[in-house]
Formats: sequence, structure tokens, C-alpha cells
Amino acid sequence: MNTDFTYDVIVVGAGHAGCEAASAAARMGSKTLLITMDMNKIAQMSCNPAVGGIAKGQIVREIDALGGQMGIVTDKSAIQFRMLNQSKGAAMWSPRSQSDRKRFIEEWIKVLSHTDNLYIWQDIVVSLIIKDNKVCGVKTMLGIEMNAQAVVLTNGTFLNGLMHCGKTQVKGGRISEPASYGITEQLVELGFKADRMKTGTPARIDARSIHFDQMTRQDGDNDWHQFSYLNTVHRELKQMPCWITYTNPKTHEALRAGLKDSPLFNGQIQSIGPRYCPSIETKIVTFANTDAHQIFLEPEGVDSNEYYVNGFSSSLPWQVQLAGLKTIKGLEDVVLYRPGYAIEYDFFDPTQLHHTLETKQIRNLFFAGQINGTTGYEEAAGQGLVAGVNAHINVHGGTPFSMGRDESYIGVLIDDLVNKGVDEPYRMFTSRAEYRILLRQDNADERLTQRSYEMGLANRDRYDLLRQKQTACAEFIEYMQNTIVHKGEVDGWLEQIGSTALHEGCKISDLILRPQVNIKALAKTLPALKNKIENLSDEIIESCEIQIKYAGYIKREKMEAAKLQRLDQIRISDAFNYDEVQSLSTEARQKLSAIHPQSIAEASRIPGVSPNDISVLLLLLGR
Repeated sequence: MNTDFTYDVIVVGAGHAGCEAASAAARMGSKTLLITMDMNKIAQMSCNPAVGGIAKGQIVREIDALGGQMGIVTDKSAIQFRMLNQSKGAAMWSPRSQSDRKRFIEEWIKVLSHTDNLYIWQDIVVSLIIKDNKVCGVKTMLGIEMNAQAVVLTNGTFLNGLMHCGKTQVKGGRISEPASYGITEQLVELGFKADRMKTGTPARIDARSIHFDQMTRQDGDNDWHQFSYLNTVHRELKQMPCWITYTNPKTHEALRAGLKDSPLFNGQIQSIGPRYCPSIETKIVTFANTDAHQIFLEPEGVDSNEYYVNGFSSSLPWQVQLAGLKTIKGLEDVVLYRPGYAIEYDFFDPTQLHHTLETKQIRNLFFAGQINGTTGYEEAAGQGLVAGVNAHINVHGGTPFSMGRDESYIGVLIDDLVNKGVDEPYRMFTSRAEYRILLRQDNADERLTQRSYEMGLANRDRYDLLRQKQTACAEFIEYMQNTIVHKGEVDGWLEQIGSTALHEGCKISDLILRPQVNIKALAKTLPALKNKIENLSDEIIESCEIQIKYAGYIKREKMEAAKLQRLDQIRISDAFNYDEVQSLSTEARQKLSAIHPQSIAEASRIPGVSPNDISVLLLLLGR
């Protein structure tokens, strides 16, 4: 046979984690194989046709800054872009984009098809090949053994997947797609801890049956913002609106009538679902006194009549779902494409992983995505990139790649998983990050691109673009810090916008500190400033304004982060025997022995490890 099933890295699963993992490993130079059940559903958006959102948008910008592909694919497939939370401070701004579901897949297939060193195989992996506690390859349903020095598992919801729609149960990892069997059982036999989680998705409906004139229209932003930092990437498709409507007491009455047949309430589903994305039946039970819940109708594509009913996730019988939908304003004549359903699947306790996402039990075996107990395309893709990079490094050598909590939301995500584990599907929020002002969506390239370029993932064009931006920002900020606005020069304008007139001359940068003042508006009054910004991009102007307005907060958070980094420099050996340290609390000994943190900083973030326990460790390590 001419076929050589020998690779550096094998990635199992072509969802959002798998695509980023395979792309990263291959672009860094590893001969990589991506195994998927269906080559026509690569990077399928299993639930809503959107990318980004609160904190999730920051993750996508970080993926792009590192040289990943999700931001580029999202921009090219976008049919509506919005920057959320712009009424709040810059640390809370979060990009979000509706995507054309079909175009999203097509763009990812283009990326993978034009990536050197990357191969694709359509099949199902049924077991891993493991020798001497090291993974050596995989076995597939077709009976083929494929060899690799590293394997990345990104199985999504397919491990022993079971779908629920009312009392009906169907084995599968996604509607009309089979589940995957064998891997969980093998790993549990090897000592891994596994459990079950649940997620759900709403019905899909026909646009021709929707009365849009009875709903509130929600358009996207028509400005320069996007996900990718590359100036060669732009939105290419027609932009489309979303629509807002509400449930009402009649909706809730119709749904309550079916609760006896709800898998969530009749004992059929035992696993835990995402608290922050509850089903509609959970909402009407938990918030029994609420008369209305907001519903967003989101288009699935430019050339599709399919709409996604965001806010109406359900596993109720399809007849109950339909009856409930027909009571909603604008959906009285709704026609279903398919009902919503819930799905249960296996995941593994992520405390069994290093920060590189390599498993502690089996060398060169990596987990990424929902297999680690997370939910969301963005969280999965961020993990996939980190796992793919480290799989390549394990094969070819180099310094293991991980990011601190002060470097990225992806770093926060992985640190939370590895140190705290999960008791529900993990979803990223800005509140999970201690250093939100440092981890803004506008500066992900400044935080991460140089490091990625130095390790061989981000390319030279991306790095040069970063350097140009940094130079332009430094020069413009210096100009504003050294240029004086004289008394009387802008007083009339300041009074118009509700700000105090100048008592004496001040620097432009001091004026920018005022909450009512922004650079572009001020430039209309100051000809010299207007001339200065004519050749600057909107991105650079916004970045400089944020740096000036938040300079004090940024400085303070950097100081706090530096303290954490000092604790991170105090390393703890894997051989450290916590059971022998009787001055540690019993819970601390148990948690530390199970997780084996690599530093004092990591140990301090483990639930159950108290400040007193950390003081004991510092004393012992000092000796």
C-alpha cells in the first residue's frame, strides 16, 4: 500500500477546537491528520449561528492575534456584526457576529485545504494506541491503525452522545449524526475520571412563516470593527438584521402543560446543563413570576429561510414546543424545520490536565473543547489552538506554551479548568478575569502576537502589522502628551458638550481624560489634531484613546499582575509529597495531591487551599 498512516500529530474531531488545533500544528511544521465523521460538516455551528459575545469575543480576538483562524473565518462569513457593551468601559467591549452557517463551513474548508502539512480523513476513532503511558496513535471504525507522536482529542458532544426530544431518545452526537463509542471506556479503564454533561439547542423555523412586521428590528453596527487584526480581511456578505420578540403568559401556560414529559423534569436527564444558557422550560420554572422572556430570531444565512430561535432552547416534545412558539407575537403561523433537543455526552475532569492541555496520565495526549467540560465555540477554539501548538512542541521540541491570567482570557479559561475543575458546563465571562482592563479586545495583538511569532505560529505579515501599529500609537500618544490646547481655543465646544471650560492651557491628553471628550470629536474643533489623525486608522485612534483614558487603571492592574507573577516563579516539584505536611489542612492536602500545581500561584487558586496553607508552602519551599 502507498498510504502511509504515520503522522506527527493526529487531531480527532473537526469542530471548532479540532480545526484550530490541526491548523496550528500543521502551520508550525507538524505533519498533521484531522479525522472527522463528515467532511461536509467541518466546523459546523451546532447551535446558534454566531461567534463572540461577552468575553467570548475577546477570546476570538486572542485567537486571531495568536495566528489562529476563527476571527478570519468569522469576518468572511459575517452577516451582522455588533460591538456589545459600548455604553460601558473599554474593558467590557465585546465583539459578536452572526455568521452565514454554510459560508462559515466553506471558509474553514478553504483554510484547511490550503494549509501545508495538513491531511484529512473521514472516519470514526474508536480507541487510542497507548504504550508505556504514551499515546502512539489511534484505531478507527474502519479497522485502520494510524500512528502519531501526539494525539489531540476534540470530540465535542459525540462521546456516548444521547439526544432527547420529549420522551424520545436518539443516540447521536448531533442531529442526524452518530455518536462515538469506545474512547471514554478505554480512558476510564486507564484511570481517567469521566462524567456526563448536558446542553441543548432551540427549534429552527421557516422565515416565510414569520411576521417580522410585528417584531423589533435589530441591525448590526456599520463601522470598521471586526474580529481579525489583519487589514486584508473584511466582511464580504450582505448584512442582515435580527429580530426581537417576547414570550408571554400564554406561552408559559402552553409549555407548563408539557413539563410532565420534559426530560429535564421527569428524571430522564440526570446530567448538569449550562446555568447561563437555560432552556425555556427551566426559565418558566425558575422564574415562575416572570411574564415575558426575550426571544431573538437570528438568520442562518444570506440564501437561507432558516432562522434560529435564540432564547427558546428546549427538549420538550416537539408538539409542546410548536404550541408554545405559536403563542409568541409574530410566530402565530410559524412553520418548523426541526424542533429543539437536548444532548447528553461524556466529558473528563479537566484537573487531569497540565496547562498545556496535555493529560497528566498519558504523555502526548491532549484534550480540547467540550471534552474538558466547557461550552461554546470560542472556548473550544481557544483550547484547540493551545493544544495544537503544544502537540507540535512535544513532537519537535521547544518551550511548552501556556498563558497567564494576566495575558489572555484563554489563559484564564485554562487556568480555571486545570485548577478548579467544573461542576457545570464552563462558560467564559468578563467577571472571571481579575485583569479585565489588561485583557481588552482592542489590545490582544499587543499582548500575544509577538510571542506567537517568536514560537513560529503567527506569520511575518501579522508581526509587521503589529509593529506598525505600536509605532504609530507611541508617536500619536507622545504628540497628544506634548501638545498644548490654549485657554479659549475649545471653550465653546466644551460648554456645548456639557464639560467645563479651560481655566488655563492643558495638554490634549488631559482633555481626552474627560468622559465627554473623544479624539475624533475634539479633532473637529482643533485643526492641528484633525490634520494629525487624517492618516491614522480608526483602530489606532481608538487604541490610543483607550490607553490615555485608562492609563491609571492599566498601571494599577499591571502592578497587581506583577505580584502574581512573583508567586508563579516559585515552582513546586511534581514529586512534592503533600500528605507528609501535617500543617496543611486535610482538604488542602487532598486537593494539592490530586492536582499537583506547578507553582505557588497555581496552588493559591485551587478551591479549598487557604491563605494559611499557602503560607505553609512558602515556608517549606523557602527552606
